[in-house]
Amino acid sequence: MDWPAKNAKQREDLRLLNKAIPDTARGFAALSKAVKEGGVLEFKHKEYVALGIAVAQCCEPCIGFHVEALMKAGATREEMADVVAMAVQMGGGPALMYAAKAFACWDELAAASA
Repeated sequence: MDWPAKNAKQREDLRLLNKAIPDTARGFAALSKAVKEGGVLEFKHKEYVALGIAVAQCCEPCIGFHVEALMKAGATREEMADVVAMAVQMGGGPALMYAAKAFACWDELAAASA
């Protein structure tokens, strides 16, 4: 799987969706900004929560975006392992399959940025 290309394609698709439903897109963007910038948790920790939910909910595009954000925030592969382990515990077998996708994504994005 080509995660850099997959993320780029998802961004392209989201731009088209944002044009179709601009009010909803603006509202979601405002919500995203508020939760990422507010509160007491560091951005990286919030992204770990988002990745755990993405794995447990089996959202492949979410995995790509949150792994990318975690890498930019200085996360490590080992830290991610703890997060996806909790997501597997909470989400069972389907989460286990998507946890594997998170690791494949990390490795591909790391190789692409090296």
